[in-house]
Formats: sequence, structure tokens, C-alpha cells
Amino acid sequence: MAHQSLVLTMMKNDKGGITLLSILLALIILVPSLNLFVAHDSVFHITTYTLTLLGKYLCFALLAVALDLVWGYCGILSLGHGAFFALGGYAMGMYLMRQIGDRGVYGNPELPDFMVFLNWSELPWYWQGFDMFWFAMLMVILVPGLLAFVFGWLAFRSRVTGVYLSIMTQALTYALLLAFFRNEMGFGGNNGLTDFKDILGFNLQAGSTRAVIFIASALALAFGYLICRYIVTSKLGRVVIAIRDAEDRTRFIGYKVESFKLWVFVVSAVLAGIAGALYVPQVGIINPGEFSPLNSIELVVWVAVGGRATLYGAALGAVAVNYGKTYFTAALPELWLFALGALFIVVTVFMPKGLVGLWKQINKKQTKGPASDSSKAIQQGDD
Repeated sequence: MAHQSLVLTMMKNDKGGITLLSILLALIILVPSLNLFVAHDSVFHITTYTLTLLGKYLCFALLAVALDLVWGYCGILSLGHGAFFALGGYAMGMYLMRQIGDRGVYGNPELPDFMVFLNWSELPWYWQGFDMFWFAMLMVILVPGLLAFVFGWLAFRSRVTGVYLSIMTQALTYALLLAFFRNEMGFGGNNGLTDFKDILGFNLQAGSTRAVIFIASALALAFGYLICRYIVTSKLGRVVIAIRDAEDRTRFIGYKVESFKLWVFVVSAVLAGIAGALYVPQVGIINPGEFSPLNSIELVVWVAVGGRATLYGAALGAVAVNYGKTYFTAALPELWLFALGALFIVVTVFMPKGLVGLWKQINKKQTKGPASDSSKAIQQGDD
């Protein structure tokens, strides 16, 4: 009962969040069912490709919610959240590579193919333990979280804020990009990790496995949203919002601003890592390109388009922009980047509160319309 009352209090006056969770529940039920149990020639059948594509969108939505937590509510514009996403993906990719065993091209039961090709004689120490699922999932949480803790502790303790912090986060992800490109790092270099076969003993190419990963992605987004919603509606969240609006004043009151910012930053990084871990088995590859600063900048566009400081708006923006990307990269591949840039300019200039803000504005005008008409009629009647 206590948990139920907590959820009810948390979701009070959050119509957008309730709508998001309702849509996720419908997707969990409908999409796998229409993929697995409806005949392929039926108009209602959802292909495995579409199932996987929707799963990717859900992972991107979780990543956008994670960024909105720190940017929308704490005022930390991170241009390096793609790094946490990629690290979570690499942790999952290392587990999937260990599951290949002797079914690789070179048939080595211990070493991945790229290590055999590079004449490595033994498995590096940091690959140990990734043959166990629980250990890999622990690393999905710990590695992004630890990096965010170290980076955040140094940056926030030094009171680096604003554009300088954004540049530092971008430099972080670019440094990781350069490092993971090197073959000596032991992560597959430019090609990355791919050719995955199984997860927990189940064939990754099987439709049922894909459906389970899709459901896991939807549940992760739902729980990620609830965690972020709990944070922003709690006392901690009110302090974080105060830091966003007036950091110096909040510090003067007596709050340890650095600790609050660090805590939220780490939680956001962990959620981004989980999104990356769910993304990799669906796309079948993870390479250094995921660390690209352009990916992190694009992530900011998702949040801005959907609506900053709404959480559900960030998820909406991620799905909307990536759907547009999927469509336009096929229809007009040479114009997609220009369209993305134009979209960001339009949102910044004409829709500063994103799609959610635009929708609220339209609803507000519609509700005011009848009221104003009736008041005019009353005035005329009085005259």
C-alpha cells in the first residue's frame, strides 16, 4: 500500500507521464503479440525488423530521459552522455562476445576473433568475468556510474559550470572515441564488437528473443521514467531545480550544491549505460562511433525537440527525431543533416519548450476560447 500511495503521489498531475506509461504497456502487449502470433501475410503482422526498430527507439528514449534529468532539471548541459551510453553498450558487447566461444571464424574458445587476428596470446584481465551475465550487468551500471562520479566530482568540486562544463563533457567523449579506436585497447578497434550469437543461451536472431529484449527495453524506459519522476518530485528534486535556477543562492542558503549535482549526474549516467546495454543486442554491433560527439549533440536535439524539463517530452522527442531520421535517411540521405540542423533552429527560435510546450499552448488556447466567448455573451447581456 505504501508503494502504491508513493506512485500515486508521484504521478499526480502528470498526464504526460501517465500517457507515456500507458503507451508502453500497450506496446509490451501488442507489438510482440503481433510479431509472434499473427500470420506473416496478415496486414496486422509486425515484422522482426519493425520490432527491432521500435526497440531501438525505446533505448534512445531512455537515453533522452536520462539527459533531461541533468539538463532539464539541474541545468547541466552534458554533451558527453553518448559516452555513458557507449560504455554500457561495450559492457554488454563484451558479454555477448564471450558467449560466441569456439563458434567464431578462428574457432578459439577463449579469445574473440579480433584478438586472434591481432595475435593476442591471452585474454586481457579486464575481459575476465564477462562470460557471466550478472557480472556484465554489474559492469553496465558500475562503469558509466564510476566514470560519471570521478568526472563529476572533479568538475563540480572545481565549480565548473555552463559552457565550460559542456565543452569538458564533449572532450571526455572525444577522448574515449580516440582511445577505443586503438587496437591496443582490446575492444576491437575501428570494427568494434559484432557477430553476436546468443544471450543467456538463447539465439539472438530468434523472433522470441528479440521480443523479450523489446519488452525489456520498454520496461527499462518505464522504470527509468519513474525513477527520474521520483527524483524530481522529491525534496532532493526541489533542491536540484533550485540549483538550476539560482545556484549561488542555493549554495548561500547552506546546501552542498556539488553533492546534489554529482548524485543526479551519476544516476543519469547509469540510466544511459542501461540504455546502451539494451541497444547493442538489438543492433548487433558496438563500435567507437557510438562515442562520437555528434551523437551526444544529436541527443540534446532530441530533448529540445520533445520538451526540456518534462521527462516524457524527452522520450517523445527521441522517438520523433529518430523516426524522422529513419525515414529521411532512406528518402533524402544527403539532406538529413541539414534537416536536423534546421529542426534544432526552428525549435530554439519558435518552440523553446518543444513539442510538449506547443501542445500545452494549443490546449490552453482551446480551453480559453469557449470561456472568453461565454464571458462576452454575458457582457452583452448585461448591456
